[in-house]
Amino acid sequence: MSSNRQILFNAFDMNCVGHQSPGLWRHPQDHSRDYNKLSYWTQLAQTLEKGLFDGLFIADVLGPYDVYGDNANAALTSGAQVPVNDPFLLVSAMAAVTKNLGFGITAGTSYEHPFPFARRLATLDHVTDGRVGWNVVTGYLPSAARNMGNDDQMEHDRRYEHADEYLEVIYKLLEGSWEDDAVQVDRENNVFTDPAKVHNIEHEGGFFKVPGAAVTEPSAQRTPVIYQAGASTRGRAFGAKHAEATFINSPTTQLQAQSVAKTREELVKAGRDPYDIRIFGMQTIITAATDEAAWEKYRDLAQYADVEGALSLMSGWMGTDFSKYDLDAPIGHIESNAIQSAAETFRKASGDGEEWTVRKLAEWVGVGGFGPILVGSGATVAEELIRIQDEADIDGFNLAYHITPGTFEDIVEYVVPELQARGRYKTQYTEGTLRHKLFGRGDYLPDTHVGASYKLGAKAAV
Repeated sequence: MSSNRQILFNAFDMNCVGHQSPGLWRHPQDHSRDYNKLSYWTQLAQTLEKGLFDGLFIADVLGPYDVYGDNANAALTSGAQVPVNDPFLLVSAMAAVTKNLGFGITAGTSYEHPFPFARRLATLDHVTDGRVGWNVVTGYLPSAARNMGNDDQMEHDRRYEHADEYLEVIYKLLEGSWEDDAVQVDRENNVFTDPAKVHNIEHEGGFFKVPGAAVTEPSAQRTPVIYQAGASTRGRAFGAKHAEATFINSPTTQLQAQSVAKTREELVKAGRDPYDIRIFGMQTIITAATDEAAWEKYRDLAQYADVEGALSLMSGWMGTDFSKYDLDAPIGHIESNAIQSAAETFRKASGDGEEWTVRKLAEWVGVGGFGPILVGSGATVAEELIRIQDEADIDGFNLAYHITPGTFEDIVEYVVPELQARGRYKTQYTEGTLRHKLFGRGDYLPDTHVGASYKLGAKAAV
């Protein structure tokens, strides 16, 4: 890829307190407590649009993190992604105060029928003029499954089989039910919609039966941009089939490069171009006018990190109960390959040659989450982001916050101008839908995408 390739930015947030940094809600400059006020979200959206961010990516969970200690106490006490509100209901208000910012909304395939969900997607795509993406998740918290009346989640690979059919129903409804010119608005002949141009999808599969037509007319993108973040072998295959943008979470550039290469290889196996997908790496940035000021800011933030809250998140992410280990136990003494692997990668990321303890691992994760942390002036950060993009072949960064909206305000003030000065960041938005902004190839799914095969008149569905 070209050395003047532009860097894409997503802001990474969640309709909750703290998100990736439990405990930092106590910081006097943090406003994540205002997550349940519309003004927080509209002001954040305007800040991001000022910085020409490509999107605001809103994560979500449907249950508390309760692997740690076999209960949700640590998550509740620390504000670790609970309380958490619905992400969809924020988008209309943010779209009303912006013109170009995209919105990636997380929603699972396990607990809502695809027919009403397709209507929700289409509705948001209409009212945002095509600025919506859907982050497809199959779910990973057993607590969510129990709250939906199940003993546990479906088995891992079966969740993806279920999700594959879920997407098939969505494509049939949004791509193959209404013809482009079904809505006539013909006042002279008293025809709003031509019934001959609206088609039942007649879907009957292993999980869903949907005989009828969509109840929404085609929106700007028809199907919103498909995001996905599965890192397992089955998850990668699912992403290679469906995703247009994906998120990876690797604490070192070397590991990022390996993950990017695997993702692009999977696309080729799926019959797509390796650059048919935009890959965003998780990143936390702590920046200021100088390197010294940025490190001072980091030291100030670190004292608010909540160790138990971080361990609560890590227990949920890794499926390991960290409460069983002594906080000051060296990681090397713990018989868990997952924990030792995580500690090794973080040790490399921090440049610290000493053996890590559980406490040290939690403190590292406690400021900005599981992804890498970058501290420095705007110039220092810009140079490092460029290096990462060039070495890892990544398209952009999913930027977690330490405090909000301060993290994003700092990036807009210090980092964006430095990237622009180096020709590596846009100076104005491209007109059009989110899909066109990301790829420059129009508003609809490309013909090489599986969803396009469900369009009326397309070749037989695959």
